[in-house]
Amino acid sequence: MITNISIVSVFVKDVDESKAFYTDVLGFDAKDDITLGDGYRWCTVVHPSQPELQVHLTIPGPPHSPDFVEAIRRAQDEGAMHGLGLNVDDCHKTYEDLNGKGVEFLQPPSERPYGTEAVCRDNSGNWLVLVEPSSWTPEDFADPS
Repeated sequence: MITNISIVSVFVKDVDESKAFYTDVLGFDAKDDITLGDGYRWCTVVHPSQPELQVHLTIPGPPHSPDFVEAIRRAQDEGAMHGLGLNVDDCHKTYEDLNGKGVEFLQPPSERPYGTEAVCRDNSGNWLVLVEPSSWTPEDFADPS
């Protein structure tokens, strides 16, 4: 029986640069960083308050097809890759902090029925959605018409 999610993978352009971004800019902790056979690198980071969920930072490559790898690289270059949704305790403050560190934002903090949300990109072009959750119900999303 499945008990939880333990690993999520994020395609990155450069593992070292992304590891630095996730640790130095976002405040994650480095976990594993090992090079296996054929030069494959297994690099993970974890958030200090959720160390059981590893974020695997990986460059697109085999066993994926060359066409798929090229499509991922194009999407990264266009900033069109979805990455992670991250809960924050104060979206406005987190926005100010990360903006001050040079993080590119696509959307400043905006009120939504589920909370305050801002959208930024990591250094590989992946979208990061920052959410300060609020109390909401499915009815908050209902179409009033």
